[in-house]
Formats: sequence, structure tokens, C-alpha cells
Amino acid sequence: MGRISMIATASPLDQVQHRQAIVTVPARRALSRQDMDDLRDALEGPHEYIDSVEFEKSDAERRLFDQAPEIPSPNTSWYRPLLDGAGGASKTKGPQNVVLNGEQERALFLQFNFARREAKAIRDAIGDRPASATRARKLIYWHRLSRKLRDHIARANLALVLAMAKRVRASELDVSELVSEGNMALLRAVDKFDVGRGFKFSTYACRAIIKGFSRSGMKQSQYRKMFPADYDPAMETSDYQEVHYREREQDCASVVRSIVMDNRASLSDVEQAIIHHRFALKGRAEDQSPLTLEQVGKLVGLTKERVRQIQNKALAKIRRALEHQYIDGRDRRYATAVIPTVHRSHYEQ
Repeated sequence: MGRISMIATASPLDQVQHRQAIVTVPARRALSRQDMDDLRDALEGPHEYIDSVEFEKSDAERRLFDQAPEIPSPNTSWYRPLLDGAGGASKTKGPQNVVLNGEQERALFLQFNFARREAKAIRDAIGDRPASATRARKLIYWHRLSRKLRDHIARANLALVLAMAKRVRASELDVSELVSEGNMALLRAVDKFDVGRGFKFSTYACRAIIKGFSRSGMKQSQYRKMFPADYDPAMETSDYQEVHYREREQDCASVVRSIVMDNRASLSDVEQAIIHHRFALKGRAEDQSPLTLEQVGKLVGLTKERVRQIQNKALAKIRRALEHQYIDGRDRRYATAVIPTVHRSHYEQ
């Protein structure tokens, strides 16, 4: 039976004082910035490990590391393509994951917890006093080794997360959210697994991953109760101004069209022809498109510049007709807004 060895978490003030003590190591110059960051991480991290009777034996370090079976490095090149295709069954063959046997798995976990045990022993020996250069380097070494072994175990068991995620596809969670929660549960399982009990890690990890999915699903259910509607970016913006502008533009165009068609602005025949062709007022707008100044000039036998002059003169007459119609107190602001909204782009064509 293994046991978890822990020490009480230090207060924030103690942690600050502890960091200051480490920074004042006499041999600080011999440590790189990365070494100092790892040293702070090792001192502030959780002080726990899973104990084993193997650690009490003589020359335990040599037996666990030098006499350990050969352990292959995990191959995770398959992980990303398989994760991208998690939405459906993939028939594509690719690189396979490395599966550890019982002996290799046991050796990895013993090495991992032995490294954490040595790091904890050095942290306890340092306490609140400044660390010597020798102890600081030893602590950095064991801390980095424990992180490396933890990463090795987790990467070798990534397939468990995907396998469990496929089993709970009926969940409200997205596949990527399931995999993310499963990876966190896998890392927690690596930290708490006791290899001395004689079970395979996959037996323990699968239950831990499923429990992580369950917790995440409960959180998602509570969130949906509070916010039943999905987030829609379109609901964050309003098109009221655009709709209002389009409606007003259509109203203004209708007023101008009625003035021109009834010739209440006293336009000449040439002016009427130019306005009709320039703004496609004859018939429906979808039946014909406005003509350019050059096209209208060819139809009426005038130059492009002369057509522009007659057009501007006709528009001025229409404006005066609008002002005369609306100047008697009905809506002078409306009359002022009519002309500028009628196809300004045609003036320069």
C-alpha cells in the first residue's frame, strides 16, 4: 500500500519570503534564468509523491534507473490527425501509439515518484534558508526529471482520452472540450496513481477520465440552466440604423420620382430626358439600369460635360419644387434630406 506524503501549503507571505531567500543564493550567477524559473517552480509546487517500499532499499536510485527495462519514447504524431477526425470514423492508417507493458509502466511510475521524493527531500532540507548552489542544482535536476517522466507517461496514454471521448459522444460537450477535460484528468491520474497496488494504469485512468467528463457535463448543464440560449454574435449588433436609412431613402426616391413624372418642377424636354435616363425613372428600376453621362450624351446628341450641366440645373429645379411643396410648415428637414439621398454616385459618372 502506498501513501501520499504531503506538507502544509505555505501562506502567500511565506512564499514571497521563500522566493526572496532563493534569489539571494550566493552562487546565483552560476544559474541561468531558466534554472532560476525552474527552481522557483520546484519550491512553490505541490510537495507530494506516492511512496513505495522500493525507495527504502539500498542503492534504490541505481536499481530504479540503471537497471530499469528499456522504455520506448511515446510517438504522438498520430494524435493530431486522429483528433481532427474525431467527428467520424477514420479509416486512414497512420503511425501507431506506443503501448507500454506492465514492467515498463511500473518502472516509469517508480522513477517518477522517486524523482518527486528526492525533490521533496531537498525542499524540506532547504526550508526557509537560502539554498546552496549544490542543493539548488540537485533540486532543479530532480524537478525537471519528474516533469519529464510525467510528460512521458501522459503522452503514452493519450489514446485513453480519445477512446473515452468517443464513448460519451452523446454528451452536450463538444469533442474538443471533452478531450481537453480528459487530458487534465489524465494528468491528475498520473500524479495520484499508486503502481504498488498491482493494477494497470489504464484501469485507474479510464475511471478518472470518465469522472472528469461527468464533472464537466454537470458544469455545462448548470451553465445552460443559467443561459438557455446559445451565444449568437448577431444578437450583439443591431441593423436598425441601416434599415431606417434604407426606408428613408426609398421614401425620398418616391417623392422625387412623383415630382419628375408629374413635371411639377417645370423641366424642359431635354431635362426630363436626361433625368429619366440618368436615374432610370421610366418603368421599374429592375427593368432598366441608369446610364452614364457619356451614354446619355450619345442619346440626346450632347457632350458629356453639357449633360452634366443640364442634369445639375434640373436637380436644382427639383430641389426648389420640393422646398416649395414642403416649405409651408410640414417638414422642411425632410425636404432638405431628399435630394442628397438620391443616387449621389450618378453625379460623377
